[in-house]
Amino acid sequence: MLIAVILGFIFALLVPLFSKFLKNAIPFLYSALPLSLFIYFLQFLGEIKFRGHILFRFEWVPSMGIDLSFRLDGLSLLFALMITGIGFLVFAYTAYYLKGHQYLDRFYGYLSMFMASMLGVVLSDNLMSMFIFWELTSISSYFLIGFNNTDPASRKSALTALSITGFGGLVMLSGIILLQATGGSYSFTELLNSSEIIKNSTSYAWIITLFFVGAFTKSAQFPFHFWLPGAMKAPTPVSTYLHSATMVKAGIYLLARFTPLLGDTFWWNSTLITIGAVTMVYAAIHSVLRVDLKSILAYSTISALGILVFLIGIGTEKALLAAGIFILAHALYKAALFLITGIIDHETGSRDVSKLSGLKQVMMPVAVAGFIAALSSAGVPLLLGFISKEVMYEATSQFGDWAILLTVLAVLTKILLLVAGFWAGIKPFVGKLPLEFGEAKLPSPLLWIPPLLLGVLSLGFGTFPSLITESLIQPVFSSISGSDTIVQLKLWHGFNLVLMLSILTLLAGGILYWLWKPSNDLFQKTVQFEVVSPQNIIENGAKSFGSFAGLWTGFFQNGYLRNYVITILAFLTLLMAYRLFGEVDIYIDWDQISNVSHYEIIVVVLMIISIFFAISTNSRTTAIVALGVVGFANCLFFLIYSAPDLAMTQFSIDTLTVLLFMLVLVKLPKNKQYSSKGIKVRDALLSMMFGSLIAILTLEVFEEPSSSEVSKYFADNAYLLAKGRNVVNVILVDYRGFDTMIETVVLVIAAAGVFSLMKLDLNPSKKDL
Repeated sequence: MLIAVILGFIFALLVPLFSKFLKNAIPFLYSALPLSLFIYFLQFLGEIKFRGHILFRFEWVPSMGIDLSFRLDGLSLLFALMITGIGFLVFAYTAYYLKGHQYLDRFYGYLSMFMASMLGVVLSDNLMSMFIFWELTSISSYFLIGFNNTDPASRKSALTALSITGFGGLVMLSGIILLQATGGSYSFTELLNSSEIIKNSTSYAWIITLFFVGAFTKSAQFPFHFWLPGAMKAPTPVSTYLHSATMVKAGIYLLARFTPLLGDTFWWNSTLITIGAVTMVYAAIHSVLRVDLKSILAYSTISALGILVFLIGIGTEKALLAAGIFILAHALYKAALFLITGIIDHETGSRDVSKLSGLKQVMMPVAVAGFIAALSSAGVPLLLGFISKEVMYEATSQFGDWAILLTVLAVLTKILLLVAGFWAGIKPFVGKLPLEFGEAKLPSPLLWIPPLLLGVLSLGFGTFPSLITESLIQPVFSSISGSDTIVQLKLWHGFNLVLMLSILTLLAGGILYWLWKPSNDLFQKTVQFEVVSPQNIIENGAKSFGSFAGLWTGFFQNGYLRNYVITILAFLTLLMAYRLFGEVDIYIDWDQISNVSHYEIIVVVLMIISIFFAISTNSRTTAIVALGVVGFANCLFFLIYSAPDLAMTQFSIDTLTVLLFMLVLVKLPKNKQYSSKGIKVRDALLSMMFGSLIAILTLEVFEEPSSSEVSKYFADNAYLLAKGRNVVNVILVDYRGFDTMIETVVLVIAAAGVFSLMKLDLNPSKKDL
């Protein structure tokens, strides 16, 4: 299982090498990757049917409870099959759609990395490893959405998608850590045993809130939905893959996965119902206000994701069953519609649905695929979309006091989505072929076979639901609901309310499609409300934050070393003063302090005189020498208190510092008065306050009981373990070897920087003169 997950990453690393030797064959060979993975996961259908779930354990960081364990059950298997199955069709489709593109190998690398990341998300049993794969999907989708990197709009869309989904992932990470602290494990399988403990904990509200942010941002729920339409700047294969079966479904997967663990509470259900209902209605309305095929499909996708959140929020067995069926149904028909849109754009150069018509005359197989996908989207009998719609209506109509409202919202959404689906899958193919599209032709089978195959699957699963009921839908339902109820899918349930609602949806949607013609004028009327749109509000908030960050950075990081030192010292002074005088009882036992000798008095007086010279002289040379005297006086203290090693180290450092300062003086301009008296007074006061606090803090440390365990350990083991008699040297070289090495590297880098600055010629023009 681990190899199956990381195989996409391996291929992504090797594809540049492959492309050099197999430049023409690589697209077709690359399609074998998702196909082989699809076949691999397909063989688990029978085992999952009887065993429920399978665990694959691989240790990673056992000390922290983080591993690469994978859980394969009905839900994860469904997603794995969609990721690899639709992935295979997208890989094959891309071979012709982007044929001859100079960065085709790079595109396949991003695509395989994304596929592997999605497999990691849906298969991970460990929540921390799931988060890592979760963020990898955001990063790889960033590359895919911004693949046309010469287009500013593509770059902006990619950055927006990364910002929104990446932010949600980091928020979700907080929820994962809090969930582990409450449930005691990162393993989802183990956490299932602590479901009631988690729900009854004081952290439950925070946990689900943090998880909601992660799921809503990834699955484009209101008000985070706007990144998804922008992502349509990506090539059509990307739109197909990310927005039908993979990335946007990751948030849905998260909610469905955690329903048995965190669901079935008022706050869980009511939040999901509310957000899902708002999203599905809002996006459905927008889908019929657009004329660009990709925009229509983008908003209808957002609406479909809202329906899934809505159903998971309802939380009844019927609702969860409807969600499981709709995940598959939507993936099949929406992937087909996206691929068909790519074909239309590829052959006609237009995605304007108000201008497209009559294309069935030149691309009949594509039209057949579009009709099937549109009818499945509408929920016409004999198609899988019909079964999911029937079960959804059954779930909403049985939801107690809220049944009428929820059913009305569901019916309204499905009516609007029927119109959007017909615009995308039927409208471009019926009617008279315009002269401007007279040169359009049937493309390569690599383009039209994938959507036609998806349409056949929608028709086959809808006509013969028994093909997937026991092997796939039953395990999916059991994984989401945790129930052992036997699932039965039928085409005919008799004359009842649900059937009447289905007929109403089809009639109302058909009439609306007949009467409502796509027009850009409808969308233009909504532009006046953009000022209060979530996208505008969030983008303005981001700009305001950026402006504030600029002011903040300009104030504190203004390029003056003096200001940096002042900021640091002022902050430390305030912090230590607050802690010492506000929360610490200052007590100094002067009797413990030894008597002052005349040697110490002499050294202290010498230091004071040197400090006075350093701060009062106008000569840089005098100031440097005075500071050197302070350092050498400090060496005398080490000698007085029997620390010759420290004294020699301090002596070497001070000597080197004085020499370096003197060398630097050669390159500096002549003396200039940089500080006014006011600045000098400010610096003096800050220095005295900081020095006084350090002195008080040092005296307070003497009053604290000291532990000699560490000192004893180093003294006992310095020679035994490191073969050195000088304990200080052994600590620096052996026990803290890496720290010392890194400090040395930093000094070398700093020295190289200083040397480069000394060689820098800021006035090259003068030499030419």
